[in-house]
Amino acid sequence: MVVAIYKTELNTGRALLSNVTWDTLEKLDADLAETGARLTYLDGYLEIMTPLSDAHEEPKKTLGLLLEIYMLMRNIRFYTRGSTTIGMKELGARKEPDDSYSLGTRKSVPDLAIEVTVTSGGIDTLEIYRRVGVREVWFWEDGVISVYCLRSTGYELVSKSELLPELDLRLIEFYSRMADQYDALNAFMKLLM
Repeated sequence: MVVAIYKTELNTGRALLSNVTWDTLEKLDADLAETGARLTYLDGYLEIMTPLSDAHEEPKKTLGLLLEIYMLMRNIRFYTRGSTTIGMKELGARKEPDDSYSLGTRKSVPDLAIEVTVTSGGIDTLEIYRRVGVREVWFWEDGVISVYCLRSTGYELVSKSELLPELDLRLIEFYSRMADQYDALNAFMKLLM
């Protein structure tokens, strides 16, 4: 087994390895299970990220809570999947979304995946989601949400969610940037009433 370190970024806790087999991925996953490391895999490239910082976790949680409040207040049936690993060996792809949701019914592949981006570069996340068949992917970066919808040719950047077309993403962005999470959630909920 030959694994090459392709790139490391010590400041971010991220390493990108190449020539990694699926069997090696599974062994590393088991070995790192208790560390909180996140593993992303695509065609022999493995990205290992740890630890997840407050700069990542706080907006991720706030964004998820805002979305869940919206769906509850609008009686949209959803099932949160959190960061459940999706992908498989046959696809040559695997990812743990920051958050994910199935709308309407429980599904093995979520309809919506959310990624909070605090560092850039690394593995092509959209290619992983395309192979798996996730219908919509949101990227939150510096308080701005970019929405990608799956098409037959790949993902297309769109101006609003097709899964939740009535949702005003600019409001979600505004409340996700508020300094106090409780105040943000409370104000957003009052706005929806």
